[in-house]
Amino acid sequence: MWTADEIAQLCYEHYHVRLPKQGKPEPNREWTLLAAVVKIQFTADQACGISDKAIQVTKEVVSMGTGTKCIGQSKMRKSGDILNDSHAEVIARRGFLRYLLHQLQLAATLEKDSIFIPGTHKGLWKLRPALSFVFFSSHTPCGDASIIPMLEFEEQPCCPVTISSSAGASGDLEALEDKGDCDDTDSPVAKKMRLETPSYLVMNGTAHCDKQERHPVTPEVSNWNLTVQGLATVKTTMPRDITVLDIHRTGAKCVPGEARDPGKPGAAYHQVGLLRVKPGRGDRTCSMSCSDKMARWNVLGCQGALLMHFLEEPIYLSALVIGKCPYSQEAMQRALTGRCQNVSALPKGFRVQELTTQQSDLLFEQSRCAVQANRLDGPGRLVPCGAAISWSAVPEHPLDVTANGFPQGTTKKGIGSLQARSRISKVELFRSFLKLLSSIAEDMQPDSLRGQKLDTYQEYKEAASTYQEAWSTLRKQAFGFWIKNPPDYHQFK
Repeated sequence: MWTADEIAQLCYEHYHVRLPKQGKPEPNREWTLLAAVVKIQFTADQACGISDKAIQVTKEVVSMGTGTKCIGQSKMRKSGDILNDSHAEVIARRGFLRYLLHQLQLAATLEKDSIFIPGTHKGLWKLRPALSFVFFSSHTPCGDASIIPMLEFEEQPCCPVTISSSAGASGDLEALEDKGDCDDTDSPVAKKMRLETPSYLVMNGTAHCDKQERHPVTPEVSNWNLTVQGLATVKTTMPRDITVLDIHRTGAKCVPGEARDPGKPGAAYHQVGLLRVKPGRGDRTCSMSCSDKMARWNVLGCQGALLMHFLEEPIYLSALVIGKCPYSQEAMQRALTGRCQNVSALPKGFRVQELTTQQSDLLFEQSRCAVQANRLDGPGRLVPCGAAISWSAVPEHPLDVTANGFPQGTTKKGIGSLQARSRISKVELFRSFLKLLSSIAEDMQPDSLRGQKLDTYQEYKEAASTYQEAWSTLRKQAFGFWIKNPPDYHQFK
C-alpha cells in the first residue's frame, strides 16, 4: 500500500521542488523541522482479498509546513492576525485547514471534483470513500512524545541535557530537545555522513546519528525504538544487560496545575504523560506542545470547530510517519493515544482514533542532526531557522512565509494592515470560512448556522455545539489543565 520511507521521500522531494528558497535555512548555519499532510487515495475497483502490499494508492502532499518557533504571551494579539505557534506540525495543520476550506468550496459550488460528497443531513459533507490522510513529521513532536530513553550500549546520539536558564529563554524548543545531537562532528559516523551522503535523501541508517559499529543491535532492541511503559518503570522493561543512562529531554514546560518534573539526574529528570507548554523567547507562551495538540486532534479531528459546521464527522489522521531521529514507539503511543484511551461518552461521530505510527529511515537534510554532521566545523553556532513556510494545495497563493508570526518582511509600521496577515492566521482562515458560508444559499446551510445571528470568531466557534461538547468531554476526562486563551482573544470579526 505505502511505506514510511515512501511517505518521507515524497515529502522531502516536495520540500525541494515546491517550496521556495525564501524561508529555508541558511546553509551550514541554520536548521528547521518539516511536517506535511499526505492524501492517500485508493485506486478504484481493487480486487477483493488482495493483500495490503498489492493495493495500489495515489499519494499527494496537500499541506506542508516548516518552523521551530512560537511567540510569547506578551506578543499575542486580540485581532487574530499573528501566528502564535509556528512549529512545523502546527503550520502543516493550519495549511491543511486552507486545503479543506477550498475543497468544501468546490463541493458547495459544484465547480469541480472535491474530496467531499454530500452527507446524510442537509448542508453537511463527508469524505469520499477510500480516502485518508497521513501526517508526516521529520522529528518526534515536542513535549511528551520526545521524552525518550538513552541506553547504555549506545555511543550517545544526544548528550545528557542540562537546561540552563539562558537556553530556556531562547524559544528554541527543538534545540533544547535535540541538544547534543551530532555535536561530535569528528566522530566516525559524522565523517561518514559528510563523505558518503551527497543527496538530500539520507537512507537506511547510514547517515543518522546513532553509532552502532561496536555494539550490534538485535532486531528486538533498537536504540531509537524502545519498548517503554513509562520512564518510571523503564528499567524493569529493558533487558537485564541494558541500562537506561539518561533520556532525550523536552524543553516544553509542565502547564500550571499539573504535576512538576522531578528534575533529578539521568532518566528521572522528567515525569511522562503530562500536558506541557512551549517555551517562549524569554516570555512564557500559551502554546501547548505539539504532542498535546496532536493528541487532541486524535479525538476531535484536525478540522477544528469552524469546519465542523459543514462536516458530518471529524476528519481524523489515519497514520503518522516520523523521519529518522531519536524515536520510541511506546513514547509516541503514550503521548498521542494512550493519554486519551479511556475517554468515553463522546458525541456521535467523535472517537479516540486508532492512530498508526511508523518511523522512516530517511533523514531530513535540513534537520539539526544532518546540518551539524555536514558543517565541516564551520564558524559560528548552529541555530534554528527563524522563518516558517506554509504550502497548501490551493490554486491561489499556496505559499506563505512568515517570521515572528507575520509575513516575512513585515515592519512594525505595517502590523495591523491586510498585507501583514499570514494566510493561515486565525483571522484569514475565519475570512475564508465566511466566504464559504456566503456562497451557500441559506436554505442549504447546515442547521448549526441556518438563521443564526452570529458575528465574531468566538460566536461561530461556540455555535459548533457537537465539537464543543466533545472538547468539553476531553478536557474533563483527560486534559483538565489545558491552557485556554482568554475569550477576548477570539472576539475579532
